[in-house]
Formats: sequence, C-alpha cells, structure tokens
Amino acid sequence: MKLNHKFALLLAGAVLAGSLTGCGASGTPASSAASSEAAASSAVSEAASEPAAEAALPDGVYTADFDTDSSMFHANEANDGKGTLTVKDGQMTFHVSLVSKKIVNLYVGMAADAEAHEGDWLQPTTDTVTYSDGLSDEVYGFDIPVKALDEDFQLAILGTKGKWYDHTVRVANAQPAAAEAPADGTYTCDVTLEGGSGRATVDSPAALTVADGRMTATIVWSSPNYDYMLVKGEKYLPTNTEGNSTFEIPVAALDTPLDVVGDTVAMSTPHEIEYTLTFASASLIEAK
Repeated sequence: MKLNHKFALLLAGAVLAGSLTGCGASGTPASSAASSEAAASSAVSEAASEPAAEAALPDGVYTADFDTDSSMFHANEANDGKGTLTVKDGQMTFHVSLVSKKIVNLYVGMAADAEAHEGDWLQPTTDTVTYSDGLSDEVYGFDIPVKALDEDFQLAILGTKGKWYDHTVRVANAQPAAAEAPADGTYTCDVTLEGGSGRATVDSPAALTVADGRMTATIVWSSPNYDYMLVKGEKYLPTNTEGNSTFEIPVAALDTPLDVVGDTVAMSTPHEIEYTLTFASASLIEAK
C-alpha cells in the first residue's frame, strides 16, 4: 500500500508539471510581445518614409512604340506603329492614332468592368494622318494614361457595334521626339551617312525642301554608280543622267536616323547596300 501511495504522488506531480509547462508554451512573454510591436511600428514608419515612385522619364515629349495583341487594333501605319508620349509633372499620357473611326471608346482595364465605369471611358480625338503616297485620312486617336513603360497592361476597346473587347497592350521604347518639320520653304541641312563599307559619302549640307509640312531632301552621292534608292520600300530613281548620282527622297523626321537602301552598279553585279541618313535640325539654314 505504501508503494502504491508513493506511485500515485509521483504521477500527480508529473501531471501538474506537464500542465504548467503547457500553459507556459501557449503564452507570449510580455517582453517578446513588446519587441514584436516595436518592430512592426518601425516597419510601418520606414514604409511611410520611402519616396513615391518617380516617372521613368523626365518631363518632355517622346515617341514610343504601341505594341498590341491584335492585327485589327494598332497604331496607324502612317505613324510606323508609334505614338506620342507626353510626360508632365511625372504623369505619362500616350496619344495614338488608330487606323479608322471604328473604335469609339477605350477603357483602361477589363471589358467586363467597362460598363460600370462609363466615367472612365477614354474619348476619341479626330486625327489627320498622311500616308507615304501623299493621301490623307481622318481617323480616331486616343490619349491613354500610362503607369509604366515597357510593361503589358489591359486596355478594352468599344467598337461601333456596341461590344467591348479585351486587349493587352504595351507602350515601349520611348525616345525623345524628333524636331518638328520647319515652315514651308527651302533650306540646307547637315546630313550624316552611316552604313556600307564606309567608302561612300553624300554631300553635306544637303538641300531640304518643305512643302505642306512634308520634307524632301536632295541626296548627292560621291559616285555616279547608284541607279536607285529605296526609302520605306518605295523606289526612287536618279534625277540626273550625268555626274554623281542624285536623288530626291522624303524625310520623315529630323534628328532621327532614316533607313535607306542604295543600289550600286559599281561591282560586277548590282548590290543593294543598307545605309542610314540623319538630318541635323540644329544645322538648318534657310536658303536665300
């Protein structure tokens, strides 16, 4: 009986000790709780003190690519798939001219949410675009708010039939906008030639004529052996029959490399050679 009594006392002690240990494990010491609260407060304070995200570009005007997921929804071909990005007070707005007037509204977000947010629909502008053949057309354009460059975002479109469609777009490759075409008139302008073997040159400055806002440059090569040039797929023939090969070609923009091809017959067989021409706006001088 004494042995059983001692065993009962030992068992009761063990149960009591386990109970006390369990209670200790389930609670948090006051010092530990205070430390955690202080750490959380410090993290909130640090987050609040971090500066707001800045725009990717300084205030100014840029050209940028408008990449979309659809062959039916894209920038007008007259603008080479590009639009104008304006950064003001750190906020970015992208203007793009579309291919027609068949898209009547845009909504930044998903099509399913557009109907409930009519106040956020983007309204069209009427833009005039001029194609490489000289013909012009009126199309709709839109000013699209952009939160980040080179990142996909959702942009819903509303067509003339009243149905919304989802699209994924991206504004990318922003570059400072080229100088605007000067007033109609005749000028000289420094031109830089790059590409080829480096042996060919062109006369600089070159004559530059502006009519109805469209620029045409007279390019005089250092050789009589160029029988045609290609600019944006269009073929241009020499304007002379004697002397160094001379061409009149369209210039889309100043201060922006213009891709051209010159076909030379100087070798045993004709060769098309790729070049770039860059016309410097700072060098423009009005001809007298």
